[in-house]
Amino acid sequence: MNTQIDQEIARFNTLAEVWWDAEGPMWPLHKLNAIRVPYIKRAMKQHFAKRLEPNFSSMTVLDIGCGAGLLSEAMAKLGAQVTGVDPAEKNIAIARAHARAANLSIEYLHGDISVVQQRQFDVVLNMEVVEHVDDLPAFMQACGAAVKPGGMQVVATLNRSLKSWLFAIIGAEYILRWLPRGTHDWRRFVKPREMYQLLAASQCKMQPAVGVSVNPFTKAYSLSASTAVNFMAVASKPINTKLSKTSNTSNGSNSEPSSFPNPEYSGSQPSSLECPNAQSTAVVGQNTETSSTT
Repeated sequence: MNTQIDQEIARFNTLAEVWWDAEGPMWPLHKLNAIRVPYIKRAMKQHFAKRLEPNFSSMTVLDIGCGAGLLSEAMAKLGAQVTGVDPAEKNIAIARAHARAANLSIEYLHGDISVVQQRQFDVVLNMEVVEHVDDLPAFMQACGAAVKPGGMQVVATLNRSLKSWLFAIIGAEYILRWLPRGTHDWRRFVKPREMYQLLAASQCKMQPAVGVSVNPFTKAYSLSASTAVNFMAVASKPINTKLSKTSNTSNGSNSEPSSFPNPEYSGSQPSSLECPNAQSTAVVGQNTETSSTT
């Protein structure tokens, strides 16, 4: 782990005690959670249509970079069996205390994704983490390995584009001051086509991405057709991973798909995962979870 990652973990340790304050410095996370939880829920219903229990009780979920547990608790309230991991020790302490107070059974582990060892999960949540990872290919391999055959991974991050530099860094950190300066390093942002390739290398097939936007006047988050700044995507792992790996090698499917028409890629998810009335005047990147490295 390098000095930059150490500094990020230290920053999140400092923020741990205010994580659950919806009006405090973590307010973007609370508002973002309001759109990503329904997005994940719809994706799970679509992917596991034939085996879902009414309350998701058959699902095992890994929340990577869980912070103080906002997303983990939301998934637990759906009925899922949730494991959250985070390298910031204070985040885990706050998450455990908050879950106990809410009478929620959530397994929280201090560390990066390696702490789950050889365990696999139906759903792996890789949300706002990859832009803080030092060795991204190794991290994505570990995330893919944690997905059960037939399972799914949900990824959320920032696109490395001129627009993301303007909105997520200049706008959010320097003009609006929604985020502390230095929260993001633009060079660590990942283009959707790069994410597709990283996921394919770990035997996970990425569906078209959907954008995430925020109105700077109302501070309301919404899903958007544009992935130029923030984006989320679902990736599925085939049941027969050995067969899939052989097939990918023979037909070249690890290369970027023809559906990426430009470097920013403005595709959208299938209709069942879309937010039909998404409105946006600006898009702002937000580091909502702490960093996880392999």
